[in-house]
Formats: sequence, C-alpha cells, structure tokens
Amino acid sequence: MTMTSGADSSDERAGRREGPRREPRAQHTAGPRAQHTAGRRAGQSSERRATQPAAAPVVVARCEQLRREYGRGETAVLALDGVSLRLNAGEVVALTGPSGSGKSTLLHVLGAMDEPDGGYVEVAGNALAGMDDGQASAFRNAHLGFVFQLFHLVASLSAEQNVALPARLGGLDDGRARARARELLERVGLAGLEQRTPDRMSGGQRQRVAVARALINDPALVLADEPTGNLDHVTGGEIVELLVSLAHERDVAVLVATHDPAVTAAADRELRLVDGRLVVPA
Repeated sequence: MTMTSGADSSDERAGRREGPRREPRAQHTAGPRAQHTAGRRAGQSSERRATQPAAAPVVVARCEQLRREYGRGETAVLALDGVSLRLNAGEVVALTGPSGSGKSTLLHVLGAMDEPDGGYVEVAGNALAGMDDGQASAFRNAHLGFVFQLFHLVASLSAEQNVALPARLGGLDDGRARARARELLERVGLAGLEQRTPDRMSGGQRQRVAVARALINDPALVLADEPTGNLDHVTGGEIVELLVSLAHERDVAVLVATHDPAVTAAADRELRLVDGRLVVPA
C-alpha cells in the first residue's frame, strides 16, 4: 500500500538532515595493468567454458562382432562378418554398399527380425538375443519404426488409420491413436488427406504416411530400407529432408540402407558394407 499522509513533513526533515550536497567523485578508470589483468581473467573464463566437455551422445543401438551366415558348406554365404557399430539418438546414418553386401541383413538383425549366428546386439537398452516371436513383435512395436521401399500400407485403411495402427496395437485407445496420427500427418505435410486410402495417393504421399506411421509410438530407432528407391528424384529429396528433420527434431536414431547419393549426402555420417564387413568405420 502507498502511503501519502505526512509526505511533505518527511521531505522537510530529510532535507534538514542532508546538509550541503557534495560534488560526485570522478569515475576511476583502470590503468593498463588492471585492464590487462581483467582481460586475462575474462579470457581464462571463456577458455574454461569453451573447453568444457560436450555431453556424451546417447547410444540407442550397438552391435559387437555380428556374424550371420546363410546356408552351409560350399554354398554358405557370410552376410555379416564381424560388424560392430553404434547408433546415437538424433542422428541419421546412411548404410551404403553394393547389392548383396549385407545391408538388409543388418537391418533385419537390428529390427529383431533375424538372429545373428554370433556377436551381440542391443537396441534401446534391450539385448535382442533369445526373444521369442511374441516378445520380438512387442519389442518392435514399442521401440522401432520401419520405412520400406514399397511403403507396405494397408490398402483398405485410410492414411489416418494406417498411421494409428501401431499405436492401437500397442494398446492406445482409438480416439487418442487417431488424434496422434492426425498430428503426425500434419507434420509430414498431409493435412487434409487423412481419410484418403493409399490407392488415391501418390508415391511420395504414401511414403510420407509410412514415415508418420514409423514415428507414431515415439521409437528409439527408425530403420529405413531404400525409402527413396520407388520415388522420383525431387520427391525422394523431399522424403530425405523430412527424415533428417524429424530425426533431429525428435531425437530419434535413423539408419537408412540406400544406394541414393542424395541420402548419403544428407546423412550425418556413412557406414559402408562390403562383403559383410564395414569398410567405413562405425
């Protein structure tokens, strides 16, 4: 509360106590030595801040000495031969190499769709060895997202229903799953097309639906197998840009198996497989 009564008499008493006013002192300017010392301290402080270690990356997936062999005897094919790698949250990694080099096999192992013959694989803090079919299916739905070259959308379902499907399978009620699906469809540029079925959409639009579906359960890792392989150059570039943007925005690790130089150029780093071995180090 502001007090007003007696303000004049208070001012008079304050004036009597003050007495004659003194001239203000001139400001002191630091000499060259003091200025040098202050500058050195400021520089040292800046150096300390600059040299503080950055936060360690969050490892989403890691493999140690993975080995996968198909067939036996003279016809045996060694698809993975001692593959070790780390995938960090928020990064896009291009997995390159000639056809038959082991790219799809590595995606299948990381996606809990195939078991290695040797080595260790862990995704989202879970060791994948020994999972039965039910456990592997539940793990994939909870922690992984998938984007395929041929989209793999359910033809009879709308875009909204396709995107919502993994959330429904994970136990989310229909209303909340559809609301989340609509948000993601808007984010990937498909607002207004939620009720279209795949046969009424272009290839690029279908792949955007697939990207949204891959993200519906907030996965730790998205595995993309030739996501631009069925698209023209311009549309493929848009899908790559979308994947990279969403990975950084949502802090999701994305591993993209690709032959597309545009994907490799846009990725944060490249892993190259040749004859089942990494020739560009992890």
